[in-house]
Amino acid sequence: MLGRLGDVDLRLLRVFRAVADCGGMAAAELELNIAISTISRHVKDLEDRLGLVLCRRGRSGFALTPEGERIYAAADRLLRATDAFRTELHDIGKKLVGEIHVALFEKIAGNPAARVDRAIADFHARAPGASITLHVGTLASIERGVMDGRFHLGLIPEHRRSDSLGYDELFGERMLLYAGATHPWFATAAARRDWSALKTQALAGLDYHSPNMALAHARSLKRTASASDQEGVAHLVLSGCYLGFLPEHYAEPFVRSGRMRAISPRVLHYSCRYSAIHRREPPPLRISEAFRQCLLRAHGVG
Repeated sequence: MLGRLGDVDLRLLRVFRAVADCGGMAAAELELNIAISTISRHVKDLEDRLGLVLCRRGRSGFALTPEGERIYAAADRLLRATDAFRTELHDIGKKLVGEIHVALFEKIAGNPAARVDRAIADFHARAPGASITLHVGTLASIERGVMDGRFHLGLIPEHRRSDSLGYDELFGERMLLYAGATHPWFATAAARRDWSALKTQALAGLDYHSPNMALAHARSLKRTASASDQEGVAHLVLSGCYLGFLPEHYAEPFVRSGRMRAISPRVLHYSCRYSAIHRREPPPLRISEAFRQCLLRAHGVG
């Protein structure tokens, strides 16, 4: 087994973690930007140093052994702690360098009110030596990731606030009700529809606690299909079997091509407010606070 850890050991553990995350050596080749033969040698070197078989690879596919799963979990904790320590050192040294992880809710790039790209450009100009990683996830996964420190910042539609998180409201998003081209309401879009009429219709919605789910409960709507993201809701609406609420900017290409139509948009709509979230304790690192300030400036907040 390993005694004192050195740079070589950390490098081998990083390769092993990447292979496990990618589900095999071939898939990790692009991620690591090294040849598969080198990856294989690194994994074998790590196995030799540990005296353990970490993974099975062959015709049946790639899989971690029970020992490999435990080493992966321990290596992930170690490498995250090492990265955090390195970033903290840079923070102490008053240099805006290191790595920052920002998690974004899906489909906001098309929202003209979202100016995350401007914030990134501003941050890059102010901290050219910093490394930024963007993650896209569900509302719940982003909140959990910020709370447990995996993400420095998150950008989510607000639905309820947590005392352990800080919130900066940035921009809004309009959600309209849509019908697919084969749905009966599509052909009669000129008819006046209200919330009472919507109660009689099959509705597709998001399957986690969100403004979408809160609206369905508040209005006693009949949710008969669900999806884990907006893309899934769009497919359900396009089937013609369900109505569903989607961001106006996201649905616009489907409307333009005649595959969807907004139903009574003056009545059947709701709005979401998007906020940047950060963990209140411990205090944020300078690098994450710098990116937060870039977000605020880009959206004209403060």
